Amino acid sequence: MEEDFWLRTRLILGDAFVRKIKATKVIVFGVGGVGSWCVEALVRNGIEQITIVDCDVVAPSNVNRQLMALTTTVGQVKVEAMRERLLQINPNAQITALQKVYSKETADEFELEKYDVIVDAIDSLTDKANLILHACSLKNSRFYSSMGAALKLDPTKICVDEFWKVNGCPLGAALRKRFKKNKTFPAKKFKCVFSPELKENHEDVLPEGAERANGSLVHITGIFGFTIAGLVMMDLEKSFQQNEKISDEV
Repeated sequence: MEEDFWLRTRLILGDAFVRKIKATKVIVFGVGGVGSWCVEALVRNGIEQITIVDCDVVAPSNVNRQLMALTTTVGQVKVEAMRERLLQINPNAQITALQKVYSKETADEFELEKYDVIVDAIDSLTDKANLILHACSLKNSRFYSSMGAALKLDPTKICVDEFWKVNGCPLGAALRKRFKKNKTFPAKKFKCVFSPELKENHEDVLPEGAERANGSLVHITGIFGFTIAGLVMMDLEKSFQQNEKISDEV
């Protein structure tokens, strides 16, 4: 049965690589509109050791764009609902669900040095900045970050680039401004998914007294998440091929 599950994956990536990625350790911070789709793609691609981090519970406003958010899961802890779904995809996966906040104060609790891949899908500017600095200080980990996916409609405008080349994204600009002001900079380059598109909220639809939020759509957040998963897979496959070539030459 397992071979049937992963046949299409093995056909394009090969048995040796699929066996290799089973041991790849990944941690994803934020399993909302972007992170939930990223995690799903990684598990379906064969990665089995994943830690998911998010402090929230499923809210009704999540149902329009977050993978684990259903009318039947409203009120459940996000990472637990996500873990249950991932194990239905691959019961052999080792999914660690942490209902926590990543912050400067809690950073050491996550032992990031243990992970091969770190994915940032955090909304909070302060926590995102701290995670970027922390993850980029680690020499042996690959790091990927999602910029703002809200207030977007056009999927053809979604881009990938190195952090300092991200343009037209208010979140990216705010992060760069913060790093320059504090004179603390990421120790290495990293890839980001972003879109320069910026639409406006229809503020008139908010109920009176409701907390302000930015509109977002699943076809955008999903593409952001899938794109990060794709970057992870491509970089791992490239590294694997390079190591295989070196091994053959030796």
